[in-house]
Amino acid sequence: MSEDVDAESHEAEPVETVSPKKKYEFIEDLPGVGPATAQKLRELGYHTVESLAMATARELEPVGVSEKKSFAIIGAARSAIGISFVRADELYKMRQTVLRLTSGSKALDGILDGGLETQTITEFYGEYGSGKSQICHQLCVNVQLHPERGGLNGAALYVDTENTFRLERIVQMAKHLGLDPEQVVKNIIYAEAYTSDHQMFLLENADEVIKANNVKLIIVDSLTAHFRSEYVGREMLAPRQQKLNKHMHKLIGLARAFNAVAVVTNQVMAKPDVFFGDAVHPIGGHIVGHTSHTRVYLRRASHGPVRIARLVSSPYLPEGEEILKVTENGIEDVSEEEKASRSRGR
Repeated sequence: MSEDVDAESHEAEPVETVSPKKKYEFIEDLPGVGPATAQKLRELGYHTVESLAMATARELEPVGVSEKKSFAIIGAARSAIGISFVRADELYKMRQTVLRLTSGSKALDGILDGGLETQTITEFYGEYGSGKSQICHQLCVNVQLHPERGGLNGAALYVDTENTFRLERIVQMAKHLGLDPEQVVKNIIYAEAYTSDHQMFLLENADEVIKANNVKLIIVDSLTAHFRSEYVGREMLAPRQQKLNKHMHKLIGLARAFNAVAVVTNQVMAKPDVFFGDAVHPIGGHIVGHTSHTRVYLRRASHGPVRIARLVSSPYLPEGEEILKVTENGIEDVSEEEKASRSRGR
């Protein structure tokens, strides 16, 4: 009889899924991390508890600690930011912390379910002049807006690989939105990457900058330019893809750790053997395709400032297509009159 009672009471107990958070402000506060280990971790690019929470034991091998100690350090860091097994109802509550950043176009925001998500990677790909960098510039301004206006009240980190970043455009966009251009440019942390290794190095050492400046938007424009030019030939494909994979996972780790929007732009290639459908495909193959949560294909309309944005893939959103325009003011919607005129001109 008592055994049945015990069994029933055991079944009634709730499952403990989330362990209580412990506060570790600096990596030295983590159990097992002394001054010497902390210094080695920083040399590897781990400056914050958040970045350590996204690390793997293999990545900590150069520090010289045992595998067991690596797991302990990473486990403590993860407990500090609440990474654990969760029930789906708890996961739903955690999803409420996901924020959205407006693109500047209500039409584009519409197919993205309200804007670009934090904690994920959004990829914009298209041919030269399709508006990829223009959208990145607009996002650098929009992220500084108040949440009521679609912003995140945060700063932007911009990694430029093709020398396309222009402060003049930032000033134009800021003025159009009624923001102080001087203040806006102060909230954009810029770095130019000269090689693919330098590009990876910048992200691997970005965690401290992100935390100190309340960065809510991380941009890599473009993701594949250096990799494409440095790893030429089929025999270089495997090492290129391995590095791209590591780079993308570092980016998603930063986005999740700091609840930031991650954006990459991507170049394209043409497949001449495609006879039906669009012959334009993004660079990076399956590695980039799997790691980019949301992919948007940008292309020019027949003439003028109009661009066509097509949502190609998303974990939960259907494919969709909208038009927008790139003007002196930035990314804007196409008016109904302009849409009607465009339809008549076809």
